[in-house]
Amino acid sequence: MKDFSKAIIECVPNFSEGRDMTIIKQITDEIEKIEGVRLLDVDPGKATNRTVVTFVGNPHAVVEAAFLAIKKAGELIDMRLHTGEHPRMGATDVCPLIPVSGISMEDTVEFAKILGKKVGEELGIPVYLYEYAASADYRKNLAEIRSGEYEGFAAKITKPEWKPDYGHAVFNEQNGATVIGARDFLIAYNVNLNTTSTRRANAVAFDIREKGRTKKDEKGKIAKDANGEPIWEPGLLKSVKAIGWFIEEYGVAQISINLTNMHHTPLHVLFDTACERATARGMRVTGSELVGLVPLEAMLEAGRYFLRKQQRSTGVGEAELIRIAVKSLGLDELAPFDPQKKIIEYQLQDNSVKKLVDMSLTRFALETSGETPAPGGGSIAAYCGVLGAALGTMVANLSAHKKGWDSRWEEFSNHADKGQELMKELLHLVDEDTNAYNMIMAGFGLPKNTEEEKAVRKAAIDAATVYAIKIPFRTMELAFESFALAKEMVQHGNPNCASDAGVGALCARAAVKGTYLNVMTNAKGLSGNAEVQDIIARSEKMNAEAEVLEQEVWQIALSKMK
Repeated sequence: MKDFSKAIIECVPNFSEGRDMTIIKQITDEIEKIEGVRLLDVDPGKATNRTVVTFVGNPHAVVEAAFLAIKKAGELIDMRLHTGEHPRMGATDVCPLIPVSGISMEDTVEFAKILGKKVGEELGIPVYLYEYAASADYRKNLAEIRSGEYEGFAAKITKPEWKPDYGHAVFNEQNGATVIGARDFLIAYNVNLNTTSTRRANAVAFDIREKGRTKKDEKGKIAKDANGEPIWEPGLLKSVKAIGWFIEEYGVAQISINLTNMHHTPLHVLFDTACERATARGMRVTGSELVGLVPLEAMLEAGRYFLRKQQRSTGVGEAELIRIAVKSLGLDELAPFDPQKKIIEYQLQDNSVKKLVDMSLTRFALETSGETPAPGGGSIAAYCGVLGAALGTMVANLSAHKKGWDSRWEEFSNHADKGQELMKELLHLVDEDTNAYNMIMAGFGLPKNTEEEKAVRKAAIDAATVYAIKIPFRTMELAFESFALAKEMVQHGNPNCASDAGVGALCARAAVKGTYLNVMTNAKGLSGNAEVQDIIARSEKMNAEAEVLEQEVWQIALSKMK
């Protein structure tokens, strides 16, 4: 039997209630009852009368939480009374499971089936499987299953081809039906237009969505094929589903979009294409809105894309890339956009763990100066490496934006991107060096009363010590790599910043020589370990070469001063 104890899946149920927060709270309370589940986002919409809930956790826990939420929604929401702008067919309209880590799509499908069977059999709600879990090709698309909506389902469910996958083929008047499945990460996204016309918003939606629109003949009627089926003209963008609607709450029409694969169509391409088609139809995009959560990658790529359009360096920090993306996409037009709440990776961060790199400079210095041996030289050496890479990156960015050097912006942007990569990994190593030391101390804390306990203790200490050698060695490799950036910037970068590149090389040298000391100190008792001996040999070589490289950069920097 497979072990899913460390697997994480996401669940994004859509409930047909977006106005009564007491009902929404009762549903989300059911989710939060389950240990091993974390509620990430609750996004209600008044006009749509729909709430999108996002939570993550262990697959077994997620299935249990989803079942309880669907059960509670069935008790509290009466579909006979429901009205709203969004297409819907049930109290819990759709409930997808999305693999996040440690689990395949195939296994996620199995969990979707477990949930569907439980809902159908125990709650008496008809369940349809969709996307990767679909029992037939024509059931893969949510829109096809939901076609006719709640009002048309009493007749639809009696047709043999629309028999539910679980539960009886009997219309449940209060609950409607629920669609459960497994899918890739979906970005729910709305583009705002400077019009109140749903028809015009739909025109843009049909332009961009993959399905497109029905073809018209010369008389303006829907063209049909030999079987009498409508002929469709595909839209511009793959993996895009879209419709137009008017949102009274905001007083504007929107293009409501489901982006089912951001690798087929990136978020920024979707936005720009919507802008182009809106302009072609006499409208203007004023901004956009994310419903639920978005992957960090989508935001970072959008930030880089819009910086490239300006011919500006993309080698800036993560926070700046996100800020550029938010402003360029107009994500803060209708409401403030908080990255900590809207980006899934930030929601999953364990903020209870105190990191050295999150401290102020003063606090970090005071923490280092205390009576404990960690953080110590290894963490400080890693931070010296961070500063060296940061200075090289700074010179690259200033060179990319130097007046008269416009034709070279991409050259320096590439250097800045490399510098940011070095910084990111080195920042991680600042804390990891301290973690490695703590692992050794944990080994020393193991019992040593019997021969067996002594053997276990020694093995744990040796394994932790090898890890404590690998961490500073990796720091050394990255700091050594940053010499190339420093040398390139002092030679070819903005001449006004030559001294900054020189200081960067000094920091890199300090990082290399400092971590060399760490490697040699920790390796003393492991002379018989072949892997450790290889690390020592490579460390000695880098330590010697760092002296030469630092002097090269130093001399070039001095020559720029004359």
